[in-house]
Amino acid sequence: IFDKSQPKNIIERCMSVMQSGTQMIKLKSGTKGLVRLFYLDEHRTCIRWRPSRKSEKAKIIIDSIYKVTEGRQSEIFHRHTEGNFDPSCCFTIYHGNHMESLDLITSNPEEARTWITGLKYLMAGISDEDSLTFEEADKNGDGLLNIEEIHQLMHKLNVNLPRRKVRQMFQEADTDENQGTLTFEEFSVFYKMMSLRRDLYLLLLSYSDKKDHLTVEEFAQFLKMEQKMNNVTTEYCLDIIRKFEVSEENKEQNVLGIEGFTSFMRSSACDIFNPLHSEVHQDMDQPLCNYYIASSHNTYLTGDQLLSQSKVEMYARVLQDGCRCVEVDCWDGPDGEPVVHHGYTFTSKILFRDVVEAINKNAFVKNEFPVILSIENHCSIQQQKKIAQYLKEIFSDKLDLSSVIAGDSKQLPSPQSLKGKILVKGKKLPYNLGADAEEGEVSDEDSADEIEDDCKLKLCYNNGTTEHQMESFIRKKLESLIKESQIRDKEDPDSFTVKALLKATHEGLNVNLKQKAVKSRSKSHSTSDDEESQQNSSGKETGQLYRLGRRRKTMKLCRALSDLVVYTNSVAAQDIVDDGTMGNVLSFSETRAHQVVQQKSEQFILYNQKQLTRIYPSAYRIDSSNFNPLPYWNAGCQLVALNYQSDGRMMQVNQAKFRMNGNCGYVLKPQQMCKGTFNPYSSDPLPANPKKHLILKVISGQQLPKPPDSVLGDRGEIIDPFVEVEIIGLPVDCCKDQTRVVDDNGFNPVWEETLTFTIHMPEIALVRFLVWDHDPIGRDFVGQRTVAFSSLVPGYRHVYLEGLTEASIFVHITINEMYGKWSPLILNPSYTILHFLGATKNRQLIGLKGLFNKNPKHNSAENNGHYVRKRSIGDRILRRTASAPAKGRKKSKMGFQEATEIKDGTSEPTDMKDTEGVIRRTTRSLQARPASMPVDKFLLMGLSSPECETMKDTKRDENTSGKMLPK
Repeated sequence: IFDKSQPKNIIERCMSVMQSGTQMIKLKSGTKGLVRLFYLDEHRTCIRWRPSRKSEKAKIIIDSIYKVTEGRQSEIFHRHTEGNFDPSCCFTIYHGNHMESLDLITSNPEEARTWITGLKYLMAGISDEDSLTFEEADKNGDGLLNIEEIHQLMHKLNVNLPRRKVRQMFQEADTDENQGTLTFEEFSVFYKMMSLRRDLYLLLLSYSDKKDHLTVEEFAQFLKMEQKMNNVTTEYCLDIIRKFEVSEENKEQNVLGIEGFTSFMRSSACDIFNPLHSEVHQDMDQPLCNYYIASSHNTYLTGDQLLSQSKVEMYARVLQDGCRCVEVDCWDGPDGEPVVHHGYTFTSKILFRDVVEAINKNAFVKNEFPVILSIENHCSIQQQKKIAQYLKEIFSDKLDLSSVIAGDSKQLPSPQSLKGKILVKGKKLPYNLGADAEEGEVSDEDSADEIEDDCKLKLCYNNGTTEHQMESFIRKKLESLIKESQIRDKEDPDSFTVKALLKATHEGLNVNLKQKAVKSRSKSHSTSDDEESQQNSSGKETGQLYRLGRRRKTMKLCRALSDLVVYTNSVAAQDIVDDGTMGNVLSFSETRAHQVVQQKSEQFILYNQKQLTRIYPSAYRIDSSNFNPLPYWNAGCQLVALNYQSDGRMMQVNQAKFRMNGNCGYVLKPQQMCKGTFNPYSSDPLPANPKKHLILKVISGQQLPKPPDSVLGDRGEIIDPFVEVEIIGLPVDCCKDQTRVVDDNGFNPVWEETLTFTIHMPEIALVRFLVWDHDPIGRDFVGQRTVAFSSLVPGYRHVYLEGLTEASIFVHITINEMYGKWSPLILNPSYTILHFLGATKNRQLIGLKGLFNKNPKHNSAENNGHYVRKRSIGDRILRRTASAPAKGRKKSKMGFQEATEIKDGTSEPTDMKDTEGVIRRTTRSLQARPASMPVDKFLLMGLSSPECETMKDTKRDENTSGKMLPK
């Protein structure tokens, strides 16, 4: 963390030294280190070094830096034990999504201190926007900007104002005797004129009786009426004026001018995210099974599941990011030391002891709520004892759960009661085994690193193929896969096409390897499984890979490790017995879980009210992509494990889910999921509950950049942005809508469009804002922000796009409650009481017994009440505008209907008032979706015939109605 009290002259000296460059040793594994010149670029946005074979690509972007550590703390420094480096000259920069480390050694401590201070300053995001913009625009470096440099800057900033308008503002700002150029002070005036927010100025005028400032009383009225703030005092308003007003004259008169008002509206006080939700605010005294728990899969990996590096630092990263369940895959290592890596692959190995120490050091840095250690045990009894020994020695009293009170003996303890504790999730010896037995057999169905048999790659010897040749072959296959998978729409990573591609690639890999190994295997066909899995003394796996035939059904477990498992006993589906036992954790791969959720969702919700369920990615995701966690959250599954090392839509959704409770890793499930049951796929899953009506006015955008992967890059045209808003939640709530396209304006596009959504279960719904750049061949992704519906704040709000410094969209939010025909406790008290008390005991027992059948009977859509919405591929002509619509201009409603219709969970509902003032639900498809845009292909449910769907939709539209009441 950067100390903001540092004197400015010290910071400037650091920046100067860094920009001049410093010679440092770049430490690498397996080498003695390379001497390179490291320097900060002129715009202070990245670190570069030379010489380098990467040329211009040899850089680290400041925004990608995760942390800077002093001394010899990294894994590479630890490996160089023979290097007698002074710790005060050493530091490490961790950067990128995979926590890559740049390990540097300076010639003296002062240089190291300069770079550490400077980097922490830059990471804190402290910059002078006008100064940086001016320096970037001043191409010839004379300290003055002419009109041509201004035009080039406008293009760079995505602004397409008429040249006449630009010249007019230029002349107004050019006040000194040196006409035709702008000094820095004059440019600051020009930039403020250019940046004047017309939308905010009109808002200020509407509350100030057409004056150019707001009095304290007028500002208080704005905060109460528009921002829905309670307890607005005169002192609070005066404090805002003192903090945000730039004009001394306005400060003296206690009024807020347009610049101060703009600063306030762009501050965190007017962000879309409720600031109270930045802290833990939910009830944390309920049983563990009542919470969603942030969970990581293959925590140690930095990338793909075949070749990537395993790193201890990944545990530090995910734990400090709020993850509360981490995975540790344990295998026998050399010299009796267990190691952690991804089995049957070429991923690198790390010592189990190092992993436990990293977890111990980082588990409770950001919050004290319990951490679950998901142990995947593949070790011999001897090394299992070593695992138990390290866990007890390093975690010490963090493992002692004797003082934890579960409240009710039939309930799991609460996150609050488990604060500061680490739970070991693993196998437990059977209760019928004698207490004096030191080891025993346990089922192995849900472990074995969770890889299906046909995905396991195993090693045999005697064939002459080197490890290097194998790695090279796999790497080429993997690169080919990743290139192909990048073709997919970024917003649709769960496309079945990609899944098929992954499967085909892995199967092809196995066939190829099998053919190469036939000769070798024919010579040594009698080799036993144990012999085949041997490792040499260096711990390196060598030789040819081939498919493992059959998974073992049982494994040996030692008492010492079994005894460490208290509330989180890993069980297989067939071991589930409804005997009231608490503390079981059921593990499913996404494929098996998908079947259970589809066919037995209501019973699954009941099961998850007493026990924990963990869902993990399919083994075919060798590129470490992520599945959609939504269907499993909707069924009440607590531990939905994702690959935290992979960016993208699914991790963004996961992050948004857990930010809503202080990012502590625990989010309370809705009451309806903790007691009683319902069908998440129904068209009206909770008829007794009021629905929420979200009215979202998308007003304008600010400083939207060109897409990072734009084909034309900086030389490309100015973007044509549009905003898409998506609701993510129960299938009945999932839908999208979008604004028109604004041509040639990324700096301050204006849409002024209202989108409306109805939400049945707001407690689990997420709202996803996406900005796209439309072009003739499709669309380019500009940025996104995903926020839990419960964390939205009403009023005028800015939605800042994640990872982009100034880019935002400006919206107005209204949330009303809607009551349908099942008004709670008034129109149908018997239903409501049954709903909250839960289903009958008989129904619960039937549900539990039938939940985990191997071959459940097929449930038709009619029997299980699954609600499948439909959406046409494209049914409106793209609406475009060069500016905000003129008053009274009607939206273009013309469009076309394509013959093919896809039924999925993302169609568009809208609420229309009929002549009697009743809210009537009608099916509405995406507005203004360009025909060239990719269409979502991921189908959560099975397809039914178009005729059936049409009839269902018609019937639903006739039956679903209600009155809207103000909040």
